[in-house]
Amino acid sequence: MASAASLPASVAALTLQSTDQKSKFAGCFPTLNPMDIYREHIAEQLGNATGIDAAKIYARLAWTSTLDKGDLSLPVASLQIKQNPMELAKELASKFPESDLIHPPSVAGPHMQFFCKTEPLAKTVLGRILSEKAAYGTNGNQGQKDPSDPSKGQKKIIIEFSSPNIAKPFHAGHLRSTIIGGFLANLYTVMGWDVIKMNYLGDWGKQYGLLANGFKYFGNEEALTKDPINHLFDVYVKVNGLVAEHDGPIKALKEQIKIKKEKSEDVAELEAQLAKLVDVSEDEKARRYFKSMEDGDPEALALWRKFRDLSIEKYKQTYARLNIDFDVYSGESQIKGESMSEAYKLMEKAGVSEESEGAVIVDFTKHGAKKLGKAIIVRKDGTPLYLTRDIGAITERDEEYHFDKMIYVVAAQQDLHLAQLFKVTELMGHKDLASRCQHINFGMVRGMSTRKGTVKFLDDILKDVGEKMHEVMKKNEVKYSQVEDPVKTADTLGITSVMVQDMTGKRINGYDFNLDAMTSFEGDTGPYLQYAHARLCSMARKSELNADELVNANFDLLTEQHASDLVRLLAQWPDVLLNTAKTLEPVTVLSYLFRMTHMLSSSYDVLKVIGSEPEVKKARMALYASARQVLNNGMRILGLNPVERM
Repeated sequence: MASAASLPASVAALTLQSTDQKSKFAGCFPTLNPMDIYREHIAEQLGNATGIDAAKIYARLAWTSTLDKGDLSLPVASLQIKQNPMELAKELASKFPESDLIHPPSVAGPHMQFFCKTEPLAKTVLGRILSEKAAYGTNGNQGQKDPSDPSKGQKKIIIEFSSPNIAKPFHAGHLRSTIIGGFLANLYTVMGWDVIKMNYLGDWGKQYGLLANGFKYFGNEEALTKDPINHLFDVYVKVNGLVAEHDGPIKALKEQIKIKKEKSEDVAELEAQLAKLVDVSEDEKARRYFKSMEDGDPEALALWRKFRDLSIEKYKQTYARLNIDFDVYSGESQIKGESMSEAYKLMEKAGVSEESEGAVIVDFTKHGAKKLGKAIIVRKDGTPLYLTRDIGAITERDEEYHFDKMIYVVAAQQDLHLAQLFKVTELMGHKDLASRCQHINFGMVRGMSTRKGTVKFLDDILKDVGEKMHEVMKKNEVKYSQVEDPVKTADTLGITSVMVQDMTGKRINGYDFNLDAMTSFEGDTGPYLQYAHARLCSMARKSELNADELVNANFDLLTEQHASDLVRLLAQWPDVLLNTAKTLEPVTVLSYLFRMTHMLSSSYDVLKVIGSEPEVKKARMALYASARQVLNNGMRILGLNPVERM
């Protein structure tokens, strides 16, 4: 599954590092995370000086939200010592011994604040970034099944995301699912998990009967091969037009029959007419065609497979533009009938399901989950529903992959559906399986339409933002002339614009799709982030220094406050990734990157590279090269392609 060799372009460069080194503190990896050196040091020094258990101190050392609050903070009340926390904080601070790594701690109310000494921190952090490069911040130990025994291997995670419906537009919900799912796959990969990226396509059901019949009327082999998704959608729209035409007379006859019945008049002739109309309707033809697919008709399945395969090939091209690939293209069609039959039996046996007016349902209110209401498992006509297929899928995946965790990246409108799925899995006797599944939801995108109308095909959206970005780039003629492939760069910047706008708030928040705002270089936008990276690349080129020699720079020359603050921020990157693994929010990474870019832009006038003394120039360039590396690492985790010129 996801190994360094199989990753998409965005994280191909992110090599993974892990360590065999053991620490007496749980979750402490000083060789991977510079701040763990300081946590270990503070815990041991304070523990020795006060008699408090060092492990207790270590576990309660918190990272800070802003640098003015220190590099690490200890909320003294969390030590659970029966003493006024403010008094205790002062007492403990006074007992902290002289240290080569840490300034004497300061006290802010019930908190002890620890500030790292710049010189040793700069040597450690910059030295590591410049030598570890793309691996800086990664922590393969986080993904181990048993941290005390690496031979037991990695934990396995399935991330199901994107999941469009074949022959229907790739809408905003699919776009958000794709962006968030791609980010989560990257995050778990650099945390050492074995990641399986799964695309669960909407590729089964009566609509494929409709599509197959529609293709006989309106299909064109050449158009299908050239642009399958748009062509199949066109066919689908046209055949639905026929359905609507047929529906009119059928509805009118049904209404006539209803009126006559109310008057107790004879309706036999009308019912015969209705039966004939229904029999030749496109809806009925579609139902029959789909039945032939379910019964395994080779010709019907061959056409369906052709639609599916051509669509997947087209999707792969589009996903590649978003730096995403999938390990598995699954779908509703792949779920075995026996998996669903087995699920029915288990539900019945466990007393979970019951009959209701000819259908099979689960009444969750009878099982202590009133908010989940009732769900139909099998319709009156015997056909399974989405929920049934999902129950079949969850058990099949467990048997095939033996995963430690499975994440469904699906819009918040499906909260009830996923809650019902997990609850029914638990009620069937698979409590452990249900506990390993998680729904990562997100809010809606408003106003996402293209210039060509309201049908939201992803390629159209990406084309629009690319063109818009190209217009913006052309305004600066000098810089534009220096870009090797402006159209390709504009495309990359356009995709960055869309993705950064999507990641700017918390996942659950919806947002307005705003082409002008997202393509602006003003404010915290995708183009601004790319500009920050390109500027650092430009600085490296102009410095004419050998990048491989920067690791030997004299970091003691970085005496300015701007330099010190930047080093302290770069030291936090491994902690930011660990924190992101808890929040599962892209904005955790994005906010950190914007903090860094703001800090960089205020540093350029103070920490000049060109024109400085040779050794100072080298030290400052080492600092900027480290910042560029961390910015690059962070952008790649988000699924972005950092550009070097723009």
